[in-house]
Amino acid sequence: MTGSDTTAYSTARTVEDFTRNLQAVNTRIGAALQRAGREPGEVRLLPVSKTVDEDRLRVAAAAGCTMFGENKVQEAMRKWRNLSDLDVEWSVIGHLQTNKAKDVAEFAAEFQALDNPRAAAALDRRLQALGRQLDVYVQVNTSGEESKYGLAPDDVIPFLKTLPAYTALRVRGLMTIAVFSTDPERVRPCFRLLRSLRDQARDLDLIGPGELSMGMSGDYELAIAEGSTCVRVGQAIFGARPTPDSQYWPGN
Repeated sequence: MTGSDTTAYSTARTVEDFTRNLQAVNTRIGAALQRAGREPGEVRLLPVSKTVDEDRLRVAAAAGCTMFGENKVQEAMRKWRNLSDLDVEWSVIGHLQTNKAKDVAEFAAEFQALDNPRAAAALDRRLQALGRQLDVYVQVNTSGEESKYGLAPDDVIPFLKTLPAYTALRVRGLMTIAVFSTDPERVRPCFRLLRSLRDQARDLDLIGPGELSMGMSGDYELAIAEGSTCVRVGQAIFGARPTPDSQYWPGN
């Protein structure tokens, strides 16, 4: 399955709804791993909860969600505060303005959209002040679309070489958003390019475990076939959003 058709996703509201949706996604992840000749458990499912209200997140947590992914720092921090009684962690997966680095350093368990030196320096400075470390993924614009954040592929290795200076940042791997298309042969090259960059970085010992965060509701099975270790799934778990994912990118 590829593309961004949201009509198939009904809104989950009860524990039973979320349990069913999580089970369905995990079953498909398992089948995709098997088809790719990979081992069970090699892919982490990150439920993406952007725009989902806090009451429904409580229900999702009751159904077994232990981490939520959020695009907007302000929304994520509000949810973190209001849901502080839950045993859940927060992953920031959207672009970071440097004036929000203090907030991310305070509450996030991971940051998946690192793509510039200013953000790296700001995060490191804030984390050092708090005595914390943070798992980070470097975002790469593998589709070449101007509407997306992320480093150009040629800039990835030089950027990774600068990151050891920021000792509070634990570089876990790379992240990308593939082109939105129902044609797998347009989507697949984005994932293959990220994997190739990861392999280059591994050879240079620049990327820790070398994880690959790639694949969303419409294309995560294809991403798994190409080596993904983390899939960011929102609508297949929570239900269709009123606007498509493309509306959350810059320029839209």
